[in-house]
Amino acid sequence: MTELYILQNQEGLFLGKQKDWLDGRDRGALYKTPHRDEAVNLKVEVSAKDFEQRITIHSCQTDERGLPVIGADAVSSGPVASKAAEVESSAEESPSADAPASTTDDLPPSES
Repeated sequence: MTELYILQNQEGLFLGKQKDWLDGRDRGALYKTPHRDEAVNLKVEVSAKDFEQRITIHSCQTDERGLPVIGADAVSSGPVASKAAEVESSAEESPSADAPASTTDDLPPSES
């Protein structure tokens, strides 16, 4: 088993091969490198584009398929799952954007 380096942000998400942030459940889609200097270079590059990101480099072992072994506590289900739950609950509570704000029943009768 060899050592790989992966990048994780302050929200617990991992950097993917396409430079997007993933929750870590699909380990094959994660950015991983056996070279720490490459991980540091990418950390600087991503941080320069989005200065609000707080990225850390994690070293991890590989499994028999060469994928990083990430602990269950490191795999993020919190921010992504909670964000989706917030969107669903707010959609249920708020009126639909397609619904009219008022109907003709709310208006007083017009004189014609």
